Amino acid sequence: MLLFPAIDLYEGKAVRLLKGDYSRMTVYSGDPLSVARDFVKKGMHCIHLVDLEGARDGGTPNLDTVVRIKTETGMFCEIGGGIRSLETIERYLDAGLDRVILGTAAVTDEGMLRQALSRWNEKIAVGVDIRDGFVAIKGWEEKTELEAFAFVKRMRDLGVNTFICTDISKDGAMQGTNRNLYRQLMERFDVNITASGGISSLDDLQALSLMGLYGAIVGKAYYTGDIDLERALEVTG
Repeated sequence: MLLFPAIDLYEGKAVRLLKGDYSRMTVYSGDPLSVARDFVKKGMHCIHLVDLEGARDGGTPNLDTVVRIKTETGMFCEIGGGIRSLETIERYLDAGLDRVILGTAAVTDEGMLRQALSRWNEKIAVGVDIRDGFVAIKGWEEKTELEAFAFVKRMRDLGVNTFICTDISKDGAMQGTNRNLYRQLMERFDVNITASGGISSLDDLQALSLMGLYGAIVGKAYYTGDIDLERALEVTG
C-alpha cells in the first residue's frame, strides 16, 4: 500500500480543516516546501496535495507552490482542488504533476471527464468525498443526491481506475478511519482505492494495508505527531 502524506494549501500555507469546515482551520506551516522536504527525509515517495482555495472557489491559486514542491522534491505528486476544466488539468500536467484528481467536475461535467480520460487516462483520478453516504462537492460544502457507491460504479464504468475516497465525518477528527467503508469498496470494486479521512494511528494504516488498498493518505496525524512516517512505512510494507 502506498503512503501519501498530505499537504492542504491555503494562501500558500500548509493547513488542515476539521471535517472540511473552512472556519475550523489550523495552520501548521508557512513553508509547505519544507514540509515536503521532511517527507522525503522520512522515506516518502508520494505526496497528496490539495488546493483548498481552488476546491472552494475554482482556479489554481496555489499553483506556484505546488510546482515548487514537485520540482524541488521530485516526489510523485497528485493534486486535487478546483480542477474543473481541461485547461487546468493541462496546466498541472504540463508543469510536471503526475496525477490530477477531479471532484466537483466529475459530478457536474461528465463530458469533460470523458475527454480527460481519453487524453490522459491513468493520470486522471476521481475524488469521492462522502457525507452521510452521499457525494459532496465544492470543497465539501454542497451535498449532492448521488449515493456514493452508485457514483463509484458510474465512474468505473466510464473508465476511471483510481479513486480517492474520503469520509468527511472522519476527516481531521483523529478518531480513526472508516474501515467498514473501505472494506465494502474493496469488496465491490476492482479499482485502485486510496483511503482518506481520519487515519490517526499505525493500527489504522496496518488494517487498511491488510485490506489490500492501493493507498492511504496521512494528514493531520503526521502534523500532530501521532503517526511517524518511518514507522508507517514499516507497518504497511
